[in-house]
Amino acid sequence: MRILIVSDIHANFTALEAVLRDAGSFDTLWCLGDVVGYGPQPAECITRLREFNPVCLAGNHDMAVVGKTALWDFSTDAQEIIFWTRHKLKTTELDWLNTLPDKPLNIGHNITLVHGSPRDPVWEYLTDPALAKENLEHFETNFCLNGHTHYPVIFRKPWDDWRVLEEMPRVETPIHLNLDRMLINPGSVGQPRDEDPRAAYATLDTETMNFTFKRAQYDVAAVQKLMKELKFSNRLIRRLRFGQ
Repeated sequence: MRILIVSDIHANFTALEAVLRDAGSFDTLWCLGDVVGYGPQPAECITRLREFNPVCLAGNHDMAVVGKTALWDFSTDAQEIIFWTRHKLKTTELDWLNTLPDKPLNIGHNITLVHGSPRDPVWEYLTDPALAKENLEHFETNFCLNGHTHYPVIFRKPWDDWRVLEEMPRVETPIHLNLDRMLINPGSVGQPRDEDPRAAYATLDTETMNFTFKRAQYDVAAVQKLMKELKFSNRLIRRLRFGQ
């Protein structure tokens, strides 16, 4: 089975469509949260995702839009877009966001899915090996897929070592999921922050257990133009160009 793995789409429909074209055929889709927030086309992203009957988690922005988490933990820019998104979405779209699970999900194949971290599934940012090591006791599978930080990374604990290692993955280079324990972030579709503006995503072949990081070029300028027309923050508009 071939699985498409996406995270942090953030209402960037143009980037999502580029990923779907680039990925080609797949059997199922896993989304690690934050379908909405920051971007200009939340309804379009929800509608497109639902076509694939995805396994989808709730991210912090998804929860904020439906009133499940407080707004003071968000930046001013993010708060403005959350309010805008609430009024932009239909009741059926808000209802769908409201059904998304906010707990770690054991999906089979020895894999757990979270948005933030196993310890704090919505809010914690896994940014270094020390945090990754602290989270190992909070999931029982060998592998955990997470989003939230918006950059691709692997935190690996080799089966024969006590250390947790940080690895920057290479695009189109399959990584075999073996006896090591790993926390794996595929990066962000809609707002990458690793200084590469291309949409980030991943695929998993469950027969070989090969995990592959991928990038898809999309029309960043077109998204920026739409955001400008909607009078979004200049900071949010600029960051798409630089992958920050």
